[in-house]
Amino acid sequence: MTELTESVVQTMKEFEKLPGIGKKSAERIVYHLLKLSKPEALALSDAIRHMKEKVRYCKCCFNLAENELCDVCSDPNRDSSLLCVVEQPRDLIALENTGRFRGLYHVLLGRVSPLDDVNPDQLTIDALVERVRSGNFKEIIMATNPTVEGDGTALTIINRLADTPVKITRLARGITTGSTLEFANNEMLTDAIQGRQQFE
Repeated sequence: MTELTESVVQTMKEFEKLPGIGKKSAERIVYHLLKLSKPEALALSDAIRHMKEKVRYCKCCFNLAENELCDVCSDPNRDSSLLCVVEQPRDLIALENTGRFRGLYHVLLGRVSPLDDVNPDQLTIDALVERVRSGNFKEIIMATNPTVEGDGTALTIINRLADTPVKITRLARGITTGSTLEFANNEMLTDAIQGRQQFE
């Protein structure tokens, strides 16, 4: 029986570590890479290396950035009185793609999930609270995902901000409970932003 070479097996194992990639998908990806020319395959390797060397978290909002500040935080035309709190950078991108929100963001880099041993101190909640207390925000929009963990994360933040005068709202529930922002279409997200409600 012919066995795969060690380097091919190792590459497959690395792809299997990626979310949503099983053994069969990893095999297909590796066989595709083997068919590519050397420059094409190395271009992928170089892109990954470049990304890992250049991309960091924005020092203000924790969005992905290649400079100290991300594109949103460095845009002087944003409404600095509105702050939208999201779980991940991909959620920020989903909301930005609607073209209907012109405020600022804060990325939590996760959500509180006791079952997964994710506690509030592992997220950027402390930085968020400090940012709100030292800023001039009029409204904080809780755009955590409409799941048990997302709602629990939002409540944790609201409790931490209870003594501040800032208005706290949440996205309208045009987004189905249990879903995630990255899979919502632009129309759903636009309705959710425009129909946001007081958080209760």
